[in-house]
Amino acid sequence: MIALLPETTGNTLVVNASGKLTAENYETVFIPLVEKLIKQYGQVRLVLQFDDYFTGMEVGAMWDDAKFGLQHRKDFKRIAVVGAPKWVEWTTRVAAHLMEGELQTFPPTDFPEAIVWVQQ
Repeated sequence: MIALLPETTGNTLVVNASGKLTAENYETVFIPLVEKLIKQYGQVRLVLQFDDYFTGMEVGAMWDDAKFGLQHRKDFKRIAVVGAPKWVEWTTRVAAHLMEGELQTFPPTDFPEAIVWVQQ
């Protein structure tokens, strides 16, 4: 599940990933939120927090994530990934080489710092 968090403001989107992410999560929640902000502000600043209940991603969600990331590789100013499992950090860092924006990973305890960094 992907849920919008109350720290979202302006062109900064803050979301939480929990449980198993599905293609439906991307198609009905995440992608519409990001596309709305891109249309309104141009570049988006994203904080993606993984909670303790995150268990992984379905293949369809991985495909949607990869496809969306490539289509919008110029549309992210900064991305902060918070509390992600090592495999998510690794794949995110690889994908960051295909994007123009900055990416940084943070431990779960540094959620407030991630928001500050992404908004700089």
